[in-house]
Amino acid sequence: MDPAALIFDFDGTLADTMPLHWRAWQAVTRRHGLRFTEERFYALGGVPSRVIFAELGREQGVALDPLALSHEKEEAYLAQIHGIRPVPEVVEIARAHRGRVPLGVATGGTRAIVGLGLERLGLRGWFGALVTSEDVTRHKPAPDVFLEAARRLGVAPARCRAYEDTDLGMEAIRAAGMEAVDVRRMRRA
Repeated sequence: MDPAALIFDFDGTLADTMPLHWRAWQAVTRRHGLRFTEERFYALGGVPSRVIFAELGREQGVALDPLALSHEKEEAYLAQIHGIRPVPEVVEIARAHRGRVPLGVATGGTRAIVGLGLERLGLRGWFGALVTSEDVTRHKPAPDVFLEAARRLGVAPARCRAYEDTDLGMEAIRAAGMEAVDVRRMRRA
């Protein structure tokens, strides 16, 4: 397919932020006595942190404020944002298509955090649509962030190619009816 638009996840796809997020998760979950494994962290890639904290609290019988802990986790992440790096193979795809087809970002992150990341990477003005967890009520693996990005770009989902780094994200892209590219297969060792 010759795509009419490209849509990218942010964390782990455009930006190599997952190790930074993992360190932030470790700090906050340990502080609050919550169990959260690295394997589960990666399996839940794309799910908003407030949703994960609510789930952890329910599962572990811990009374907590998911939104407050989510803010705490984001602060821990921001303290490390100087370490953000691009995923060169994916950024090169965006660069090669910039100005040729509309580009969008569809992420489980928040607008402020992702916006800051795009800015630090020098990518802020590249994307005609930035859809975050704050813009939809259903999150990955639901297709909503990808569908909303296509809508904002004015392109039918079937004409979009989307890039992701998680199983939940790949499921969301396919549910949106888009061509799915798993960036884990293209990253250099």
